[in-house]
Amino acid sequence: MSRRPLAVALVHHPVLDKRGDLVTTAVTNLDLHDIARSAATFGVSRFYVVTPVAEQQRLTARLVEHWTEGHGASYNPDRAEALGRVVVIATLEEALQHWQAEIGSTSQVWLTGARCHDGLELSVARQSLEEQAALLVLGTGWGLAPQLFTDDRRTLKAIRGAGEYNHLPVRAAAAIMLDRLCGETL
Repeated sequence: MSRRPLAVALVHHPVLDKRGDLVTTAVTNLDLHDIARSAATFGVSRFYVVTPVAEQQRLTARLVEHWTEGHGASYNPDRAEALGRVVVIATLEEALQHWQAEIGSTSQVWLTGARCHDGLELSVARQSLEEQAALLVLGTGWGLAPQLFTDDRRTLKAIRGAGEYNHLPVRAAAAIMLDRLCGETL
């Protein structure tokens, strides 16, 4: 299968906490490394880390720089390759603008969440990548805020496991979705 470019955005604001309040979450080193490595494994072009908090932007940029230009780059070149996909950016809208400018065309936007039961099947999304690039949007905390779900953005159907429990860590959900969108078919 030949596919169009795919990017991932990990949104830290606006997201919800467990009470449903609008919050900003902190960027975590584990999410940064693991999602970047999954992105590299599945041929994702860009990994946007979305946070409006200047200190979080500086910290994330410093971590990325260590692994792409500093001692970490020579110590672990594979990590440098993965983290070289990271772009730290303030808003999802800016991420989409950056992505579309980079690819020179419009992009599908796919929102995700554990409570998205009526969304687009991942198999259908995979097929649509043959025609148009996409930005896969993941939320931190307890999920993306409602205001991100607009008419021009598609929602992907939630990943379902064997039982009723359904609260995957975002880095696990990212790996599963990227495998289903870009991995080998069985």
